[in-house]
Amino acid sequence: MLAKAVASLDVISGGRIELGLGAGGFPEAVRAMGGPDRNPAERVDALEEAIQLMRLMWSVPKSVNFDGEHYSVMGHKPGPPPAHRIEIWLGALGPRMIRLTGSLADGWIPSHSYVRPDRAAVLNSRIDDAAAATGRNPGDIRRAYNVMGSIGVDESPGLAGSPELWIETLTSFVLDIGMDTFLFWPTTDDRLSQFELFGHEVAPAVREAVAQAR
Repeated sequence: MLAKAVASLDVISGGRIELGLGAGGFPEAVRAMGGPDRNPAERVDALEEAIQLMRLMWSVPKSVNFDGEHYSVMGHKPGPPPAHRIEIWLGALGPRMIRLTGSLADGWIPSHSYVRPDRAAVLNSRIDDAAAATGRNPGDIRRAYNVMGSIGVDESPGLAGSPELWIETLTSFVLDIGMDTFLFWPTTDDRLSQFELFGHEVAPAVREAVAQAR
């Protein structure tokens, strides 16, 4: 059902949908909605099957047959295909999830507040190893960082400081730990002005600094 909904949204939006997935890190919420009660290993196994099945459904077959341990469909009609190749991004932290990111996913999307830069560098290296082990080019896997904080504010939750501090910090995240995309989450009330600062001052300067360094 998720694969069909995502494909429909992709058609409606003209190819603007990508899909973020996890292994079900909140089992109580899953059970509360009638979902299966799986242990951590089973959750990763089920996610791997789900990725394979969804990609099969998006590959425009007239009929889908898939016989897995957690998901099975026989003769399913997937409906209209998506408008473009939908990317699957994983919010992965554990060893098996990191390996799955390298072997099957299109992108990795951790949060700076949970995965600090030193750990992100290590996990990026493990994603590279998992990709190479399955014959993939590690450079094809995007690495996005959720970064919370405020620009031009001295005291605020998350990263706080001048635009120059943000530029220097994000540039180091690219060059030193291997991230290539940032999702900015302002932690002050003036979110519009924060987004404008990020879009007009910080992001272009980071791109320029990275290009000069490389």
